[in-house]
Amino acid sequence: MGKIRPMNETEFYKKLLALPDGANDVYYHGKRYLLRKETLLSGKLLKVYAEKLESNDIVSGNYYPSMKNGMLKPCEMSDEKVIHFVLNCIII
Repeated sequence: MGKIRPMNETEFYKKLLALPDGANDVYYHGKRYLLRKETLLSGKLLKVYAEKLESNDIVSGNYYPSMKNGMLKPCEMSDEKVIHFVLNCIII
């Protein structure tokens, strides 16, 4: 079995860091979302929350880069949904 890479060494983490703090309009799967990102506690917590406009779909999670070399805690959804959103959203 291969060694699992720490989350802080993944494209997900790089893209999450690159997203600007504050509110941003983004496209994901051709649909428009309002994405809010906050960097808190001197970078020890990254919060993302996105709402699909004209729908009730949301993407929400907290990322802790200093815990276990990166730990994602999604809010009532799968890790995969948050990761896929961050990797594939495009800022308008």
